[in-house]
Amino acid sequence: MDDFPIKLADLLEGVAGKVRALTVDRVAQWTKMLALGMVAVTLGLLAVLFLIIGLFRLLSSVIGVTPTYAVLAGIFLVAGAFLWVMRTKPPKEDA
Repeated sequence: MDDFPIKLADLLEGVAGKVRALTVDRVAQWTKMLALGMVAVTLGLLAVLFLIIGLFRLLSSVIGVTPTYAVLAGIFLVAGAFLWVMRTKPPKEDA
């Protein structure tokens, strides 16, 4: 009977550890992954933006500004048309 307080304290500590592992630790991991994902997306978008700006400056030094606008507009038009064709169509409703 002398070791009852020690066993009770160990039991409560074990239960608290399990509850924390099931709740707080999981949420902390999710928020960490969410923050890292947001940083990765931001860096990716910045890389794409700098790539487009660099491409524009390179083309404008070679062929001039007005044809560069036409070339890049054509590229974006073709890319947009491709994405438009590849979109998922909504399901048809039966009347």
